[in-house]
Amino acid sequence: MPISLSFKINGIDWSEVAEIFRQAPLGNREPDKLRRACENSYLVCFAFDKKMLVGMGRALSDGEYQAAIYDLVVLPAYQSKGIGRQIMEAIQRRLPVKTIILYAVPGKELFYKNLGYFKMHTGMARRNEALEEFRLEGYIE
Repeated sequence: MPISLSFKINGIDWSEVAEIFRQAPLGNREPDKLRRACENSYLVCFAFDKKMLVGMGRALSDGEYQAAIYDLVVLPAYQSKGIGRQIMEAIQRRLPVKTIILYAVPGKELFYKNLGYFKMHTGMARRNEALEEFRLEGYIE
C-alpha cells in the first residue's frame, strides 16, 4: 500500500483529522483546536492513501535540545501496516535534537520501544483540569 507523507498543513480538512482521532479511538478533538495545535507545532506529518487522510503525528521542539512527539494517530483500518512507524521515522529524521520524549497510550509501549524509546523513571505531569479524568484514562496511578 503506497502511503505518501506530507508536512504541509495547508488544505487539510481538520474535521477529517478529528474523525481519525474519534475512530482510533483517542478521544474527541475539536477541529479548530486541532488546527491551532498543528499550526503551533514545530513539525506535523500527515499520511495519505492517495488523497485520503489516514493518519498524522506532530512534534513540539525548541529546535536545539528537546522535542516531544504528540498525537500519533492512524485510522483503525490502516493500523498494523507500518504507517505509524513511517510517520514516526519521518518526524524523528526532521527533528534537529538529541532528546525526544513522548506520551504513549497504555498498551502501545512496545511499538515505541521498537522505535528506540524507553521508559523514564523521572517523568511527571501536572494537569490544570481535574486529575480524576486523567487517572481514569490510565495515564497516572
